Amino acid sequence: MTDSFRVGISAYDVDAADFTELAAAADGLGFDTLWLGEHVLAPESANETAHPAAEGQPRHHTGGLLDPAVRLVDPLTTLAAAAARTRRITLATGVYLLPLRHPLATARVVSTVQQLAGGRFHLGIGAGWLEAEFAALGIDFRTRFSRMEECVDVLRAAWRGGWFSHSGKHFRFGRVHLSEHPVRVPLVLGGNSGPALRRAARLADGWLSSGTLDYDTAARLRDQLAAADAAEGRTTPLRCWFRIERPDPVLAGRFAAEGMTDLVVWADQVWKGPGQDDRRNSLARAAAELGVAPSGP
Repeated sequence: MTDSFRVGISAYDVDAADFTELAAAADGLGFDTLWLGEHVLAPESANETAHPAAEGQPRHHTGGLLDPAVRLVDPLTTLAAAAARTRRITLATGVYLLPLRHPLATARVVSTVQQLAGGRFHLGIGAGWLEAEFAALGIDFRTRFSRMEECVDVLRAAWRGGWFSHSGKHFRFGRVHLSEHPVRVPLVLGGNSGPALRRAARLADGWLSSGTLDYDTAARLRDQLAAADAAEGRTTPLRCWFRIERPDPVLAGRFAAEGMTDLVVWADQVWKGPGQDDRRNSLARAAAELGVAPSGP
C-alpha cells in the first residue's frame, strides 16, 4: 500500500467462485479492502428505475443493473468463502440491503462471518432504492429508512453479548441470546444524499460512496460528512471510502492530496481477462501502477 492512500476493490455482477479467487489475489498483492454489492433478486421492471446515485455522475455500469445477465450472489456466504482464502484484506458488503431481512437473522450470520474472517469483516449497509424488490419480498418500501435504523439498534444490542429484548415499530421480541461475548462488527453506511450522510454520522463507523464519483462531487461529500461529524459531536470522524472512476495513480493522488485517502476501484477494471492467469496478471499490473504492495510479514 502506498504511503499516501489505500486502495480497495468493489465488485458487483460476479461469479461467487471467481470472487474468492479475486479475494485471494488481492490479499496477496496488498489491496486494503474488498467490497461486494448485492441485490436479493431482479424484478422484471428493475431497469425502468434509475439508480439514485447515477444522476450527474460517471456511470460505471453502462447496461442495466439488474438485467437477466447480471450475476447475483449472496454477499455474506460469498464473503465467508473469501475469508477462508485470505489473511489480511478487509472484507465488506458494499452494500447489504439491511431492511430486506430480519435483524436477528442478520446478526447471527454476520457474527459467523466475522468469526471466520478473524475480525476483518465490515458490514456495509444501505436502505435500498428499488421498490419492486421490496414488493417481491413483501416489505413496505416506504418504511425502509425507519426499518434500517431499527435494524441497526437490534444489531448493536445483539452484538453486545448476553440476553436482550426489543420492542419497536417494526420488530418486537422477548429476551433472546445470540452470543455470550461481544462481537465487534464495524458498520459502514452508504448513500450520497444529505440525509444519508447525516445518518452515517449518527449511526455508523464509516461511510462508502454510492455509485462512482467525480472529483468535485467527492470533495463536496467529504465536506458535508465533516460537517455532519461536527454536528453529531463525533470525537472520531467517520472513515470514508470513495469509489473513483478509474484505477489511475494521478487521479488517486489528487484525491489523496485533499484528504480522501481510502479509495476504491471497480473490480472489472482491474480483474479482467478470459482466464484466471490473465485476471491475476491484470490485478498485479494495477497494483504496481497504483503503488499497492503488501505490508507486514
